[in-house]
Amino acid sequence: MSDTTAIADPISERIIALLTEKPKSMTPTIARLVGVPELEVIRRLPGGASVELDIAQWEAIIREFEHFGKVHVICNNGTVVLESFGTFGNFSTWGEFFNVQTKIDMHIRHAELGAVFAVEKPGHMDGQRTLSVQFFTREGSSAFKVFFSFGGKAPSAELEEKFAALRDTYRLARH
Repeated sequence: MSDTTAIADPISERIIALLTEKPKSMTPTIARLVGVPELEVIRRLPGGASVELDIAQWEAIIREFEHFGKVHVICNNGTVVLESFGTFGNFSTWGEFFNVQTKIDMHIRHAELGAVFAVEKPGHMDGQRTLSVQFFTREGSSAFKVFFSFGGKAPSAELEEKFAALRDTYRLARH
């Protein structure tokens, strides 16, 4: 159970059953099968696989990505999935947008962000462990995901340390 859900419920039980049956399942697919926003799947990942971060620190979290080097960014609007590879940096703000103006070239309406999680999960292609930070809208749909490792090989010890430091620094404090 993730650290954000202490009591089992029917949705959690269904998500866990689907992940037990197919551990490499993509979270948007599970969300569609269960009938919930993807955020609810991420929030309920078993075994501490997801840790909610402090969304109030969204900008600091995004700026941390610059220190990870080349990453894999995925944006999924429900109809189209767009994947980009590159580095974060050259940040700016213009109107309602926070901009990442590198090869990735993202323009983020930060006021629409509602939640962010550090996620460790088997990749859907080869089952290799992935490390990512995933942002969600206030309605619970995926805004964008930044993968630091994405299949092919296990994350390096250095990457594991950077990811753990980011997760622990921005972990949402529970009262």
